[in-house]
Amino acid sequence: MTPRVLRCGTRTLDFARPRVMGILNVTPDSFSDGGRFHDVARALDHARSMLDEGADIVDVGGESTRPGAAAVDAAVEVARVVPVIEALASEGALVSVDTMKPAVMRAALAAGASMVNDVRALQEPGALDAVAASGAAVCLLHMRGTPLTMQRSIDYADVVAEVREFLLARARACESAGIARERIVLDPGFGFGKTPAHNLALLDRLDDLAAADYPVLAGLSRKSTLGAITGRGDGDRMAASVAAALIAVERGASIVRVHDVRETVDALAVWRAVEDAGRQRERER
Repeated sequence: MTPRVLRCGTRTLDFARPRVMGILNVTPDSFSDGGRFHDVARALDHARSMLDEGADIVDVGGESTRPGAAAVDAAVEVARVVPVIEALASEGALVSVDTMKPAVMRAALAAGASMVNDVRALQEPGALDAVAASGAAVCLLHMRGTPLTMQRSIDYADVVAEVREFLLARARACESAGIARERIVLDPGFGFGKTPAHNLALLDRLDDLAAADYPVLAGLSRKSTLGAITGRGDGDRMAASVAAALIAVERGASIVRVHDVRETVDALAVWRAVEDAGRQRERER
């Protein structure tokens, strides 16, 4: 079977193997690494390290989306992300911008971003048009409300069915606006307006979303659900994060969004080697 591909502007990302998106927060207040890479030089050093470690995409965010986070002015966000995106794109990196604001999307795309990662799933006025005109890929995430309010409304009759229905509706809206199916990724939004039980149900049944035949992105890295399971703080959840990434890929995720790139890449290499060996054994029967 021909691997699915994601069209990212002039770039194409195939899914012959799972892809790793490295997280680069150029913010002072992100939940795990806020303030560490707020300086442009340090941000670029970290991005280059992630690329050297095997990241396929660098996701640059200038506004925290942790639970309870307040909004940042678009001009501030642009000033944070654009210099980093320009530098990385000029070096040939595939860069995503993590933003919900159309003005930031347009500035980031003009600076060389090839993907928009939007926790609001292009629901803000003008967001659909900004992405449709660009040719960039888009990741649509499920979240109720905003980061400031999302944990106030966490009741679901069937979280998996409701998240799937929402994301497919947003994908249809994108296609109606001129964003081709080959440019769309779906993200169930682990931790965005969900309890640990909801997150575990979504992970367990991630194949239900993958069956819709859009690439699925899973972002569980260092999330509080992993802390609830292991009892460890957000700076000590690498092993749990790698385990969650492997489970997500096993259940159909095409992209995993992570802080710990090297460890995730190595774990996926082992997983893929076992999968390849199994397929080879089947062919030899």
